[in-house]
Formats: sequence, C-alpha cells, structure tokens
Amino acid sequence: MNLFVNGLKQMIVPDLRWLNEPRAWSFDENHALRVSAPAMSDYFVNPSGDETNSSAPFLYTTVKGDFVLTTRVSVDMKEQYDSGRLMIMADDRNWAKLCNEYFEGKRSILSVVTKGDSDDCVSGEAGAPKPYLRVARAGRCFAFHYSADGVHWNLARYFGMSCPGELKIGVVAQSPIGQGCEVAFEQLAFSQEPQRDIRVVEG
Repeated sequence: MNLFVNGLKQMIVPDLRWLNEPRAWSFDENHALRVSAPAMSDYFVNPSGDETNSSAPFLYTTVKGDFVLTTRVSVDMKEQYDSGRLMIMADDRNWAKLCNEYFEGKRSILSVVTKGDSDDCVSGEAGAPKPYLRVARAGRCFAFHYSADGVHWNLARYFGMSCPGELKIGVVAQSPIGQGCEVAFEQLAFSQEPQRDIRVVEG
C-alpha cells in the first residue's frame, strides 16, 4: 500500500501529519511528495553534548506492531549532510533514520540510531541518484536496507531499540549545515505482512 496515494487523507492507517511542517511541500500528479527542507534542519543529538537539533520536517503516521516501510528518494544535494530519509520515532530521544545523504562529495547511505545520544554510521555510496530505502520492524528489532534498483538490497543496519508498540514512522528532509534543499519521495510503501527474517529482503 502506498501511503501517498490519498495524500494527507488516509483510510487504512491513521492520517499522515507533520512534525515541523515546512513552508513548501506538495504531492504531484504521480503521488510523489516534494519537500523543501529548511536551512539548518536536522535530527541529531550529539554525544559530545554540544548540539541537539530536532527541527527537520517529518511527515509521519503512527502504527502498531511489525511493519515494512519503503521509499525511493532523490535529493538536490548542495551542502554536506543534505538528505532525504526514512525515520522511526518512539520519542524525541529514541529514534532512528536511514538517509540518502550528501557526504564527502558523494551520494551516500548513512544511518543514525539515537538512544539518548545519536551515533552516526556511513554504509557507503548510494549507487544511484534515487536509491530505495527500507526499514522493517520485528518486535524490538529493526533492519535498515538500501537498493540502487529496488531488486538487489544491501543491509545497512540491524539493531534493537526499547520502544512502545506504537511508533511514528515516515519521511524526513534535512539540510543540517546548508541553506536548504529540495527532496522528493516517489512513494511510501507500507506493509504489515509477516517477515521470516527482517535482515533479509524477500522477493
């Protein structure tokens, strides 16, 4: 099921809604979401204690139980860390994100898991201008995958997180040190089909 088909008026899952609604966003005729990330927008809790930022636009819905969430994202990358991403959130100090991000001059896949403080992990180059990103949940365990073509998938992260049964899940656009960027999410595919092993993408 593509959660973007009916825009902000969903019938099967709770309505999509914004946390930090951006000034400019829209759904196009193909149901893709286009977002203008504001300048200096991010989600990050620096373990040094020097910085906490929770200002990036987050379009989310709230779901219970296990799920798989997939998107395909393109970013008009201008400054380091400009990105589009999938995010899951239990609360403002417990969340995780998988990013198509501009890092060291390359389109890269990064992930951050925040349990009080944030970590930062670079998986490598994205392999395509518009990679696919995927997050799956099984109980307290989560898996992040990415793909250049939507067929062959790479595991970026497998981790556990203590969190409630209900989570915020969705997409984020960010420009942590830049003056903003344009991000497009072609779809937001959602499924609660049981997964035998979330570390492996089936089919």
